[in-house]
Amino acid sequence: MRRPAVRILAGTALASLSLAAAQAQSAPERRDFCADRPGKGSPSCVIDPGVFQAEVGAFDASFQRSGPGSSDTYAIGELELRLGLAPTTEGQIAWTPYTQVRDRSGGQSVRDQGVGDVIFALRRSLKNPDGSGVSVALQPFVSAPTGKSGIGAGAWQGGLIAPISAPLSAEVSLAFTPELDVLADADGHGSHLGWVGVVAISRSFGALSLGAELWAAVDDDPAERTTQACFDLTLAWTPVDDLQFDFGVNAGLTRDTPDLQVGAGIARRF
Repeated sequence: MRRPAVRILAGTALASLSLAAAQAQSAPERRDFCADRPGKGSPSCVIDPGVFQAEVGAFDASFQRSGPGSSDTYAIGELELRLGLAPTTEGQIAWTPYTQVRDRSGGQSVRDQGVGDVIFALRRSLKNPDGSGVSVALQPFVSAPTGKSGIGAGAWQGGLIAPISAPLSAEVSLAFTPELDVLADADGHGSHLGWVGVVAISRSFGALSLGAELWAAVDDDPAERTTQACFDLTLAWTPVDDLQFDFGVNAGLTRDTPDLQVGAGIARRF
């Protein structure tokens, strides 16, 4: 090959590399990784427009021994799909493909299993969608009664979540998640209100993040009012920017709350 041709090819390659580097530098950087997992609270951050994120609960289990009987619940493959729709808005779909409930009382055991309800949600950021500084969002949601009887609610339900977060230092952050729900009555006729609140604090250690939260929920069903509360500890590991592994353990604080809950999962951004 003649030298002029070599010079032309070399010049073209260098120009292509320079153009690619310039485009990479000018392209907006994606926001910090924002996962709903782990924990019961909802984050106030919103994923970037056009970004797709999947979060999966590998397993979740709860055990309740208080009262005359006992109850064990196992869920596998709890799935949440998130898509950035606009700079301040994302859409979400959540569904659990398999749940098993085992109740034991008076020497008898009853087992129920099946799929769960499908939940649709929108998260709209009101302040700092990347979760930096004081960040606030609103998240209306509705659940469709697709679950098996005894597993799902058996009726349409919905509510509004208002995630709020603020940094206490470079490594420590505080979050508060109030929630108002419209729930189906246990007898299948009518609906009632429910209230949920989560206060959480987290501390990052590089790729690791440790969290502690206090969760409480009141279900004001006309048939029987129940109050649940638990103390949760969470661990999240983010080995790379777009991948997270997590684990959580929850200790029940009231008679209506499972005595122990454990779970692990993964979140991946694409």
